[in-house]
Amino acid sequence: MTRAHAMTPKTFRRAVAAIGFALCAGPLAASCVSVGEGTGSAKSELLVAHDCWDDAFDLEPDFFAADPFRDTMHIRIQRGSDLLEFSDGVVILIDDVPTVREHLGEALDVTLPKGVAPPGVPVGGVCGDQPCSAPVHVALYLLDSCHTQNIVLYATEGTITFTELFNGDPNEKEADEKLTEGTFDVMVGDPRDIVLDGPDAGTIPNQSHLSGDFRFFFQRGQPAQPFP
Repeated sequence: MTRAHAMTPKTFRRAVAAIGFALCAGPLAASCVSVGEGTGSAKSELLVAHDCWDDAFDLEPDFFAADPFRDTMHIRIQRGSDLLEFSDGVVILIDDVPTVREHLGEALDVTLPKGVAPPGVPVGGVCGDQPCSAPVHVALYLLDSCHTQNIVLYATEGTITFTELFNGDPNEKEADEKLTEGTFDVMVGDPRDIVLDGPDAGTIPNQSHLSGDFRFFFQRGQPAQPFP
């Protein structure tokens, strides 16, 4: 079996940015306008991360942020309010807020973003026979627990269900329209591990089951953390 070669640092940064890990960092810092108190969880009975983690995992988040931009939105569920680069958390990227709001209460598929693929794999090839066309993408970052390894695990399959979703209007006055609430149940792994040939071609080994929930209100204000 042949596995995909590791992404170069430049390619990896592009992949990370594609799923929204630039949230609240660098040039996007000024647009991070919501930090709300809330409740949530992200757990795995056995989380596998190369050279870092091979055990049960419980994020125990206490920091929740939403960053709407036009019809898209980034949601961050994190332990602590430190910079993302030094934290553990889950990021959810919504490509089409209006579409997702039309399907509240329904389980939506989660895939990699359209433009993310490891070397040797066509763009969208990680999604199997179906295109990477899901409107929602999820990833777990372990940049505190695995800081030296720079670990980011992408959801390659699974579902997310929103029972409520902030409408994306930073000037919204109605509390009900500012609530974001939902659950997720996904498999996360490193797409760079994908098997390129043999009977297991197209599979990603060492994936981990991750599930959780979140509930918080959008609160407009200044970023709640310092930025360089």
